Order: sequence, then C-alpha cells, then structure tokens
Amino acid sequence: MKHTTEDSRENAMTPLINTMKAGRRRWLAMAAGVGAALALSACAVVDSGRAPATSASDAWVVLPIVNYTETPQAGLRAETIAASILKARGFSNLKQYPANLNSESLFEPAEREAVSRALDWARGEKARYALTGAVDEWRYKVGVDGEPAVGITLQVIDVQTGNVIWSAAGSRTGWSRDAVSAVAQKLLRELLSPLGRG
Repeated sequence: MKHTTEDSRENAMTPLINTMKAGRRRWLAMAAGVGAALALSACAVVDSGRAPATSASDAWVVLPIVNYTETPQAGLRAETIAASILKARGFSNLKQYPANLNSESLFEPAEREAVSRALDWARGEKARYALTGAVDEWRYKVGVDGEPAVGITLQVIDVQTGNVIWSAAGSRTGWSRDAVSAVAQKLLRELLSPLGRG
C-alpha cells in the first residue's frame, strides 16, 4: 500500500487536532464548573405575584416592615433600603411613615399595630399605595463560612381599601465576605423590580 503526501500530512495533524479537542473539552468543563459554583454560592429564591398597573408617579408610602428575626432593627433596615431603591427607580412621590408610629419591639402584636397606625397615617396623607412586609431572616449563618442570609416578604396595599394588591417573597444567601445589607439590597431590588411599570 502506497502512502501519499496527503496521508502523511493528515497523520501528522491528528495529534495536534486531538490536543486542541481535549483542551476545548477541559475549558468547557472548567467554565461549567465555575458557573455552577457561582450559581450555588449566592442562591436566591423569589416568588412574586403579577404586579398591578401602578405608576412610579403615584403617591406611595413605605409603611413599617415587621421584624420577625432575632436581629434588632432588621425591619427598619429593610424599609430604608426599599425606600432608597424605589427613589432611585423614579418613585418621586414617596414618603416614609413618621418614626413615632413604629417602636420596633420584640412583640409581634405591637409590630402589627404599628402597621395599622401607619396605614391610617397614609390615608391622611392621601397616598394611593403603601409598601409593607416582613423580614423573616437577617443573619450570618453559623459555621465556617458564615454566609449572610436574608428572607423578606413584601406587600403593596391599596391605601383606601386596605386590600393587598401585590405580594412577593424571597430569600437570598451571599458569599462569606458579603455584608447582610448587600445581600438584602440585591434581594429587595429583585423583589421590587415589577413595581411601577404600569
């Protein structure tokens, strides 16, 4: 059997082609591994209802966000972050309830009373919509990594009727070097994203 020059060139190229294919497979496997690690390292779960047809120019108020955690003032922190996100997104007619209406305590009924008093205040302010909710988790997990973990539920209330017209719930964890407030900001940004697009 006679070998041609073309056959010998093809045989010489085979190891190079095999090396390139193996390198490509390693690169793809590494990229998939990095992607999976990133996806698992900062997990988030969000459930949100269909947002009502509201506008950022409507009169909005931020009511107390109830703190169901052991972390002092987690509800107040969530309120501040939520108000800042809404302002940054163009909610120009946004007010926060007066501080004397919420004495964030360790007792759940007192917190619910604060929401009720703040809703009465919002009616007096002629607000159209009110944002409220609850913080269910605001902590660093126990363990070697100490990852931050946040869980928040939000509701939009039609101020005049008192009906809940939208709700969302979410939780998120971050890297061990992330601040809890940074994780909360990312979660709140995601939770609030459907609002004001009507």
